[in-house]
Amino acid sequence: MPRSRPGTPSQYLPPAQQQRPPAPPGPSGGGDTARGEHTHSEPPLPLPRRAPDGLAESGALAPRRPVQRSSVRGQVLDALRTALVEGELAPGEVYSAPVLGERFGVSATPVREAMQQLALEGAVEVVPNRGFRVIRRTAEELAELAEIRALIEVPVMLRLARTVPAARWAELRPLAEATVAAAVGGDFASYAESDRAFHRAVLALSGNRQLVQIAEDLHRRAQWPLADGQAPRGRAGLVADAAEHTALLDALIAQDLAVVQSLVREHFTGSA
Repeated sequence: MPRSRPGTPSQYLPPAQQQRPPAPPGPSGGGDTARGEHTHSEPPLPLPRRAPDGLAESGALAPRRPVQRSSVRGQVLDALRTALVEGELAPGEVYSAPVLGERFGVSATPVREAMQQLALEGAVEVVPNRGFRVIRRTAEELAELAEIRALIEVPVMLRLARTVPAARWAELRPLAEATVAAAVGGDFASYAESDRAFHRAVLALSGNRQLVQIAEDLHRRAQWPLADGQAPRGRAGLVADAAEHTALLDALIAQDLAVVQSLVREHFTGSA
């Protein structure tokens, strides 16, 4: 018969091998009330408890997640996104994580993790044993993204135009002005970020976080370069888009719904 290891309670053995103490005598003086029935039941094993201060009952530190350092992966991801928007990473070209790691002065691991995120965002694709290829985008794909964004954002913006007070719209003025500054300066990366920030702030007024997240993903996908490496819209196009942001805010603050509807629809149609 197998024996329990030293220090191991017998209650951890299979039930058939556990040594039970004799049952207390019943009314008739026997240990069983009926033939084949045993009246003794063992107490259940105690559930592990955790002390309120995060210490185990024995005084040892309870397991915790490791302390996170400053996100190198996040910094690399931001740098890669900027390089993509500015055309430094050419569509169709394959880039390896070690080579990019040398460029950014980091190991290949955070680069690989960042590239995996970009693959989820539709900016690159994995090339086994080689690295990551920048996706070649077409004007048709950008038009499809613009159509989807319009289906999501236009109804929400029109609803918000009827419900959000003018003072709340006025608070978004700095975000709209940031898009104008980036567009006039020809800073495509800064414009991409400020453009998303403006739209994100507008949609956030709906209180629907899922909507904001989905719209943000679509917006980012629409900003990746075309197959020729050029930005989806040139400098003049960015300036026009930024001007629509400020004009839209003016109409929202004035509660001019007709102008709001015209500007919102034109903004997405023009971005196709």
